[in-house]
Amino acid sequence: MRSAIILAGGEAKRAGGREKYRFRYDGVQFIQRLINSLSGITDEIIVVARDEDHCSSFKDLQDISGVVVVCDIRKKIGPLGGMHAGIQVCNGELIFVTACDMPCIHSEVVTRLFDSINGHDAVIPRWNEEMIEPLHAVYRKSALTEYLVEHKSLSIRSLIRSIDAVYVDVESFRDVDPDLETFMNINSLEELERINGTPDK
Repeated sequence: MRSAIILAGGEAKRAGGREKYRFRYDGVQFIQRLINSLSGITDEIIVVARDEDHCSSFKDLQDISGVVVVCDIRKKIGPLGGMHAGIQVCNGELIFVTACDMPCIHSEVVTRLFDSINGHDAVIPRWNEEMIEPLHAVYRKSALTEYLVEHKSLSIRSLIRSIDAVYVDVESFRDVDPDLETFMNINSLEELERINGTPDK
């Protein structure tokens, strides 16, 4: 069974306080674009919000088959808090983890990541030795669970160093995603306007 976790609990400080998952690209909200891309290649999608009040803003997703909305159990510790909450409810041993500000996820790329994990704990796209994509990666649930039980560092890089992770060169995905759009993330209103060509409404 394959699962996906969408981390949607960030504070969006660089986005003028607006929730990035509600940004629109090509007329469709980021969160819906992600669900559309992932629903055909995973058995379930876990959307992680920051708290109970935030969960209520996802009511429109609750009726979508295969989508579950939960909130952080360990508050204000960043992406690891969202990953921790997500693995508590997901059923798959292999989990694709993504941020909510990546509106152009390519299902073919994600499928290739799932297929590349083999016996490893994680498969992570890498641009070079320093630049990796840990929030566009596949992890093994058992490895995440073991690390997150009593983790001392809130750094995803510390997590990756402690598990058996294999890296995949992002250039290897150009045959299915020529412009590597799958790795595009939008952090600000200015970036949103740039990709849309006009100010977001």
